[in-house]
Amino acid sequence: MTRLLPHPILTPALAGVWLLMNSTIEPGHILLGLLLGWMIPILTIRFWPETVRIHKPWVLLRYISVLLFDIVMANFTVARLILGNPDRLKPAFARLPLDLTSDLAISLLANSITLTPGTLSAKLSEDRKFLIVHALNETDPEAMVATIKKRYERPLKEVFETC
Repeated sequence: MTRLLPHPILTPALAGVWLLMNSTIEPGHILLGLLLGWMIPILTIRFWPETVRIHKPWVLLRYISVLLFDIVMANFTVARLILGNPDRLKPAFARLPLDLTSDLAISLLANSITLTPGTLSAKLSEDRKFLIVHALNETDPEAMVATIKKRYERPLKEVFETC
């Protein structure tokens, strides 16, 4: 079964991304999206260093919901900041200590931070113990780090690293 469908969650995710990129739900695009979602994991299986195991799928769904909500709200916040008075912005860098150890979880955390407008994952330390995060407007970097750890890192640890 794993040879025919090596990444069962990636297949519908890729099909969904295909449909979103094409802004359509025409039957032909649905079929092509599913075909691409099935073929891409098969063709790239040897490049995946580890098997992805999702220990708590409901936590993953909650994480995705939180991330999508945060992205929408951050868009409004950044628009207000930029359209308001950009001279008052207080950009800041913060050091985020990592509890995550898996490559996938660290990558998802860094990408989640970057996808949220107003924040950016700037650098992962060579020892992979911390991530440098840039914020467009932040007066309390410690509070930002605490929020990221609570809203993003903790659920990712539950989903991908808890056995």
